[in-house]
Amino acid sequence: MTQTRDDEAAVVFTGAVKTFGRAGRSVRAVDGIDVRIGRGETVALLGRNGAGKSSTISLLLGLNEPDEGSVRVLGRSPEQAVRAGLVGAMLQEGKPIPKVTVRELVSFVASTYPRPLPVAEALVLAGVSEYADRRIDKLSGGQTQRVRFAVALAGNPELIVLDEPTAALDVEGRRAFWDSMRAYARRGNTVLFSTHYLEEADENADRIVVIDRGRIVADGSGEAIKDAAGHSQVSFDLAGRSTEGLDRLPGVVTVEVTGDRALLRTDDSDATVVELARLDMVRGLQVSRATLETAFLALTAPGATAPRGTALAKTAPSTEKETV
Repeated sequence: MTQTRDDEAAVVFTGAVKTFGRAGRSVRAVDGIDVRIGRGETVALLGRNGAGKSSTISLLLGLNEPDEGSVRVLGRSPEQAVRAGLVGAMLQEGKPIPKVTVRELVSFVASTYPRPLPVAEALVLAGVSEYADRRIDKLSGGQTQRVRFAVALAGNPELIVLDEPTAALDVEGRRAFWDSMRAYARRGNTVLFSTHYLEEADENADRIVVIDRGRIVADGSGEAIKDAAGHSQVSFDLAGRSTEGLDRLPGVVTVEVTGDRALLRTDDSDATVVELARLDMVRGLQVSRATLETAFLALTAPGATAPRGTALAKTAPSTEKETV
């Protein structure tokens, strides 16, 4: 985990706990989270549905208060930071406002902040200038999503929080959005985003935080998480041979067979390949490193724990508690 002092950090969670429901039927959605995000970092928050991402974001934005522990944003309480215009948010919920143009909406939102971003600059940065004078309720889903980004930028925030920001965008739209996002981050601003598109996290985040069952189970760069938590993949043609015993090869964790091709996930690809060679089973052999997706699935599988002896395990103990 990146180490920063509290006065240098954009976001600090210290033992944060949030429970929903009544006694006897309560669910601990956030279960003792400790995390620091430095100013200027771009951080992806990953987790399955129900892992606790939305509850964590609600604490960060001051929409809920922790039952235990604390949350600090840019040296203030979340509510103070939001009121000061230091935080911008782009959430999934919300409907277009009828009979209002993009420029009118962004101008209105900007006017409510003490030191807003110039409207023209916000429109350019969000990539919505070309349809700034069109009514919002006449825009496509992807265009509307980019307007939400412009609204989040209007207050000139130092921290922006994005919840599934590219969910309504096509491939071209997603690429353009991240170009805009990187331009915002290059100004020294802090970005925290959640996404189900793991390749977006891998490509655009300086750091990835994986949350599961309300706790942090991994925190590091995409490369570190893949190296520590993922398995290499070894695939080859069976050429009609039996699959019996493949699960007992050195290092093999799982075996998948599709047609006449086997895919082995292994934590020691060298040992696996050596044994396959000894068995003369190397036809069409391919070895590839773990992807972020395989690492993510390994980290969030029922009963999973981060690999012991790694930086991930030291910063991210796992738990078996259910969350929302």
